[in-house]
Amino acid sequence: MSLPTVCGQAPLNTKIVGGEDAPAGAWPWQVSLQTSGRHFCGGSLINNEWILTAAHCFRDPVSQLTVRLGYKSLQSINTNGVSRSVSQIIRHPQYNSVSQNNDIALLRLSSTVQFTDYIRPVCLAEVGSDFPAETTTWVTGWGRLESPLPFPGTLQEVSIPIVSNTDCNNAYKGGITSNMICAGVARGGKDSCQGDSGGPLVVKHGSVWVQAGIVSFGDGCAKPNVPGVYARVSQYQSWINSQITSNLPGFTFVPSSAHFIYPSVPLLLSILPVLFSLFVLS
Repeated sequence: MSLPTVCGQAPLNTKIVGGEDAPAGAWPWQVSLQTSGRHFCGGSLINNEWILTAAHCFRDPVSQLTVRLGYKSLQSINTNGVSRSVSQIIRHPQYNSVSQNNDIALLRLSSTVQFTDYIRPVCLAEVGSDFPAETTTWVTGWGRLESPLPFPGTLQEVSIPIVSNTDCNNAYKGGITSNMICAGVARGGKDSCQGDSGGPLVVKHGSVWVQAGIVSFGDGCAKPNVPGVYARVSQYQSWINSQITSNLPGFTFVPSSAHFIYPSVPLLLSILPVLFSLFVLS
């Protein structure tokens, strides 16, 4: 089975709800990056040996780096999960730690993984893909539920809409580039936070899930009228393919007309979910 055929498939993702624990296997590309046994960032599996994550997760040297795949809970035994060490860390050469432009990195696993219902790669947004304002997205991670509360033990999921780059740039008073994509709800309360950095923002396109963004930065967590900012994956197809020379990830073109628009009414099941920030906790 080719990678484009297998990517973005989540056979166990049969229930779509927001701001709560994610069912086991619902997001089989989600990984936990850990140092000395502690979660510090998220990432996504993009083929059987490469992880996509954020460059800012590696601003400082990381010791004893481990990637956990197929996990729902990080605090209990998980028979569906596997762990791998990392043989190579590649940060984008133009990553700017001040502006957070080009906040993208690749990790090469020490050995390949076998795909299961709990471990599968996500498809990546192809160059030229368009995600207009109000497009429904999903963000997942083990980041803080609300700053400064502790990390959750179980993978969290939340649905938030895309915010246009123009509106996002206004909210941040400048600094949002074409290499970034923003998402969040105007009333606040739904976002990603510390520990979610590097994790995926995905959209459903037909029968497959496509990663549109990588959790990058924000002004606090889940504040009203301050969307989260993500690295725009479609801008980096050439760079990703230049680093991964075999078994290339599956890229999918997503036209602007292909999206489910985020509902304007509050989700009844919403609670404060996955949050994010510039700061990575070690």
